[in-house]
Amino acid sequence: MKPIAWLGNRVRILDQSRLPREEVYLELDDYQSIASAITELKIRGAPAIGVAGAYGIALGALKIESVARDEFLEKFGGVSNTIAATRPTARNLFRAIERMRQVAEAGEDVAQIKAALVDEAVRIHAEEAEATRKLSESGAELIGDGFTILTHCNTGPLATTGYGTALGVIIKAKEQGKRIKVLATETRPLLQGARLTTWELKRVGISVTLITDSAAGYFMSRGEVNCVM
Repeated sequence: MKPIAWLGNRVRILDQSRLPREEVYLELDDYQSIASAITELKIRGAPAIGVAGAYGIALGALKIESVARDEFLEKFGGVSNTIAATRPTARNLFRAIERMRQVAEAGEDVAQIKAALVDEAVRIHAEEAEATRKLSESGAELIGDGFTILTHCNTGPLATTGYGTALGVIIKAKEQGKRIKVLATETRPLLQGARLTTWELKRVGISVTLITDSAAGYFMSRGEVNCVM
């Protein structure tokens, strides 16, 4: 399952707004579609938004017809601003946008800039995936065999396009042979825990029980939770 994939001249995404009832993939070939997918929560999770934003900027750059470098950069600024406006709170998005801007400004001609922007977007994606893999491996060492883990919201591959952050730790612990149980809060109002976390955990064979947000304290008070992620 790849939540985001670069296909050379378009981006394929898993529409998270349709989960868990339907597993629907969309192919987007312009930056406006990427921007809409972010605002409509078809793509969500700060790391995933950063990757999608980088690909959106690359798509926008590829379709700019200007030959003159200055004119290209002016239009490129409009593309970047559109992507930036999609999720003002996603720090990963602005870090990715800044990297893409630096690449564009360093280029000497339009053709070279376009190629460099695609390369940078792919690099951002690869770096994000590798970072979450390393994080998950390190974090899994803290998880004991037989742990019951309480989770909130969604922090797996859907949110990161890689291994996952907090949920990635749980998945890696399972791969290490540890017996893990998860209590997943529903995460109102958008129900990321109910819709997405339970879906991801079931796919990898991890025992998960969905609980209401308000029930978290109850399970903790009974000593049934070994850690919270």
